[in-house]
Amino acid sequence: MVHIHLGLSGSGKTKEMIREINEAADQATGSVVCIEKGNKLRYDVNYRVRLIEYGVYGLQGAEALKAFISGLHAGNFDITHVFLKSIHRLLGTDDAEQMAGFCDWCAAFGQENGISFTMTARQDPATAPESLKKYM
Repeated sequence: MVHIHLGLSGSGKTKEMIREINEAADQATGSVVCIEKGNKLRYDVNYRVRLIEYGVYGLQGAEALKAFISGLHAGNFDITHVFLKSIHRLLGTDDAEQMAGFCDWCAAFGQENGISFTMTARQDPATAPESLKKYM
């Protein structure tokens, strides 16, 4: 399953994601992972969540992020939830079609491995393409 929160800056995406992360941490039978650039969520998420600061690895682009997530899964088959804060920052692009392509990969990878993906993106829902809206 893939769910993406779309909205412009200040629309409440992060607050909603923090609520969902903490809820997943309380209910999950496996590991919960949250990937972000920066340390904005450090004090807001449950201590049981594996919080990863992606920026320290110097990676950029969809292929690098896919490989990173695949590596996390290879090292821990118990991951049930992956949260990605500001997917546009992690991918290094605001292109909605590239974000949609990444969401498609997450959907296939998640289906195959029993992982749910939730992410945020700075994108106006009114102008987002259908390929991205289907994950809202």
